[in-house]
Amino acid sequence: SDWSSDVCSSDLLKVTVTPTLVKTYAVAIGGAVVDPANTVAESNETNNGSPTGVSTVVAPANTPPTIVVDQTSTTKFDATIEAHLRLGVDPRHADQMVRGTVALPHGTGKVVRAAVFAQGEKAQEALKAGADEVGGEDLVKKIEAGWSEFDVALATPDMMGMVGRLGKILGRRGLMPNPKVGTVTPDVAGAVRNAKAGQVRYRADKGGTVHCVIGNVGFEVGALKQNLVALVADLNKAKPASAKGVYLQRV
Repeated sequence: SDWSSDVCSSDLLKVTVTPTLVKTYAVAIGGAVVDPANTVAESNETNNGSPTGVSTVVAPANTPPTIVVDQTSTTKFDATIEAHLRLGVDPRHADQMVRGTVALPHGTGKVVRAAVFAQGEKAQEALKAGADEVGGEDLVKKIEAGWSEFDVALATPDMMGMVGRLGKILGRRGLMPNPKVGTVTPDVAGAVRNAKAGQVRYRADKGGTVHCVIGNVGFEVGALKQNLVALVADLNKAKPASAKGVYLQRV
């Protein structure tokens, strides 16, 4: 289909459905709509050869896409949809690590709380841009005391000596500011606006798979498509020069 050619060159689009995070959706590229009963209800029993608690849906390409998230959702809330993309890289080698940020055209459907480490004029710029918490030493101490009510941490370069004390705390949550992904920047106002607008961070795990939110069950089909295409386009830009063979192997 046109969509599958946008997303990957594979003949199949493979999507995993897990009970904990994304059991509420399924994506099928092909004419046959996935039966919700077989997709979700039996995920813990059949597993289709996948690890316990994971159901895999595979549908043929070359026909119009069908997204059945509204039919497979079994929760009373607007559940999250994640894309899992297997890349042909070996993250054990530093020159094959894939990481970055991408601004999803339609956001993630979540309210993002931004904490910014900045002082003076930069702190005021961050507040005007919509930051939820801004500070320097006071913010560092607040986080050290156990405060964690934020989803993204941003910092100006001059604050990193102070922020470094939070390495163990922020690192465990994947929130440590990093210039490579744009969370350490002198333009904190722009970074706050991007985060609020739906910018997401991604990083390949030790198996070379990227896991990234692309929306919620309540999103329109076109919005999910555009978010997924934006993610794949950014991953292609981030392809390491040392990566060999097929880069985008499975979605």
